[in-house]
Amino acid sequence: KNKGGEGDVVDVAPGFANNYLLPQGMAVLATKGNLKQLEQRKHNIAAREENRIADANKMKAQLEALTVKVEVRVGEEGVLFGSVTAQMVADAVKAQADLDIDRRRVEIKNAIKSAGEHTVVVSLYRDIKANLALLVGDEATFATPAEEAAEEAVCRYRISLVSWCQTADWKEEGY
Repeated sequence: KNKGGEGDVVDVAPGFANNYLLPQGMAVLATKGNLKQLEQRKHNIAAREENRIADANKMKAQLEALTVKVEVRVGEEGVLFGSVTAQMVADAVKAQADLDIDRRRVEIKNAIKSAGEHTVVVSLYRDIKANLALLVGDEATFATPAEEAAEEAVCRYRISLVSWCQTADWKEEGY
């Protein structure tokens, strides 16, 4: 795991090579002929590597400019029921920014068990990592001031309706 990239010549254990890398087509033996072919393909490999690095840097810029909202159930005093998982983060990024990231590349150092702002690291390619800002909470945490005002008006209406119904006047008026 993480021994080398495309075009690298590395030493691995014979069992690992024979039982896994060679049958999976992930490696070839370093014979004279294979090394000669590798030298001829070096410029193609370098171009692909540059493209991968450019794509990873582009995604890094997109992720670092983003604040992802992860909606979870929150108890009293901002404590979550459970914790935020890497899968939840990957799903939230997909839903909000339409970016595909693998959940296995999301690194959560300490379990996220409280509402608020948190940061996770996303490994994109080799040494390129992005810091992703998370905003963790429930529906009330993400409500806009206009939504809160509308909800408050509805609550006031319900309260006044309930208090009106509790008076004796409504029975006499035929409601």
